Amino acid sequence: MNHTSLNRRTVLLGGMLMGAGVGSFAAPAGNWPDRPIRLVVAGSAGAGGDIFARLIAAPLSNVLKQPVVVDTKPGANGLIACDAVAKAPGDGYTLLFAPSSSILLNPVVLPKLPYDPEKDLVPVAQVGAAGILLVANPSTGFKNLADMVAYAKAHPGKLAYGSWGTGSSGHLAMEGIKARYGLDMPHAPYKALVSEATDLIGNNISVGFMDIASPIPHMRAGRLVALGQTGSQRWPATKDVPTLAEQGYKFEADGWYGVFAPAGTPQEIIDRLNAEINRAQQSPEVREKIEGQNMIVPAKATAKQFAASIKRDAAIWQGIAKTTDLKEK
Repeated sequence: MNHTSLNRRTVLLGGMLMGAGVGSFAAPAGNWPDRPIRLVVAGSAGAGGDIFARLIAAPLSNVLKQPVVVDTKPGANGLIACDAVAKAPGDGYTLLFAPSSSILLNPVVLPKLPYDPEKDLVPVAQVGAAGILLVANPSTGFKNLADMVAYAKAHPGKLAYGSWGTGSSGHLAMEGIKARYGLDMPHAPYKALVSEATDLIGNNISVGFMDIASPIPHMRAGRLVALGQTGSQRWPATKDVPTLAEQGYKFEADGWYGVFAPAGTPQEIIDRLNAEINRAQQSPEVREKIEGQNMIVPAKATAKQFAASIKRDAAIWQGIAKTTDLKEK
């Protein structure tokens, strides 16, 4: 990977993330909202992003007195959804719900973004915090990371793995494992997590990284087995699954979902959304649902504090990316 290009993109990303106040000089919000709000999800229907977006959309609809309509747009590790929102009017009626990998890694992995990451998206609020799951088809007999590594070493080039796209956190995590253990494992990127799950269950691919929530019903039904999970801790619904760090591979960066707005969105709208999203997550009912989907509720943070935390995460994730080759081929 070209480190000069990586550093330049890191600087650009940092500029975007610290620009949470970009809408401060926009026109007043007036009677916002007076019509439905579209929440564009960077992911497929039924996957983790869709699940968590709906957990937030319902209480937002109630408090804002307008429907918050969830619109899933899978593909290219969230690029399609990010681009759609980046090009939308900054009027508070189009918002982005994206995983951390879409925000942190797309500027590094994709050489030509169709939007400007420095200028076009404004952080609003973090939703949840967790890792991702390394899962396998039960027919492999794999029980943990060591089993997968041993098989991959003995069968170079034969064990393909899935993720939800080039530059996803699943892609980053597995490429790091490959570099750490000297493995030859082809990457099978999917447009949608649902498609990846179908192929894993059907044993068209044997292993893959998936989000923290959507594989759980398949694991409980015995259709998939979890080999490990990333992040700084074991997550609420997978306490019996050891982290990758516990198994000898350090990948402790936590993932999250975030709500973003197009640049130019009035600051008063951003602040209102931030307050309501934080309030919703802190409520006992929503907190229980978030933890039931295997994430934890993050500490309350303003939009500017969220932007600052993204800048810190970018340094961690992109530091890991320096040891791998995640470039779009």
